[in-house]
Amino acid sequence: MRALVLAPLIFAAMPFAAMPAAGQTAAPPAAPAAPAATPAEAPKGPHALDPLPYSFDALAPVIDAETMRLHWGAHHRAYVDNLNRAVAENPALAKLSLEELLARISTLPKAVRDNGGGHWNHRLFWTLMTAPGTGGQPSPALLAAITRDFGSLPAFRRQFEQAGLRQFGSGWVWLVVKADGTLAITSTPNQDNPLMDTAEVKGRPILGNDVWEHAYYLSYRNRRGEYLQKWWDVVNWNQVSLLFADANGRP
Repeated sequence: MRALVLAPLIFAAMPFAAMPAAGQTAAPPAAPAAPAATPAEAPKGPHALDPLPYSFDALAPVIDAETMRLHWGAHHRAYVDNLNRAVAENPALAKLSLEELLARISTLPKAVRDNGGGHWNHRLFWTLMTAPGTGGQPSPALLAAITRDFGSLPAFRRQFEQAGLRQFGSGWVWLVVKADGTLAITSTPNQDNPLMDTAEVKGRPILGNDVWEHAYYLSYRNRRGEYLQKWWDVVNWNQVSLLFADANGRP
């Protein structure tokens, strides 16, 4: 005779409330849990995180919206907050501009170097980009200087990309106007930049690209070279040309 197999009963995973005994009233409901603590407020100080000059998705598909939210809203914000904490420990430093801090960075704490550089670099970086197809071309004066110092605009782009690829680990690649008015391509580690008194090549940056992995990893993974090539599609040459006109002769 075939055995009868009974399917097991399945109960929803919900707790049962205890029924009050005869003559008792139900216990009052438990008080709601206290809300989670809110994040600590950003430290107050002389340095502030400026709004992005465009929407988070404005640079897509070259740089995706999620990367921009994390890069600006988490990484750049952390540099600003940590810089304000660092200068709060020395009121004299709080009175100096960001550029004045960078000019004497060799004499200052590492926290000021790392976070001051991170703030200055990113503040410039956002202005150097714009929606694909809207960045224009180098001004005639800038194009003439690029041709003079690198041979041609395509040759300059190749040299700039190679400098970005050669930068070991995290860092930046720059186009600077040197004290003699000539242009130079250089790279710096971490959050250093050519305005610092520690820089091997000093000058006024007019173009810079962030080659930290957080700048491109969500879209490009470890393909830094692809990121460097596609980045030209969002370069704001109109802004670069203005910076060149301003810096030329007085980097």
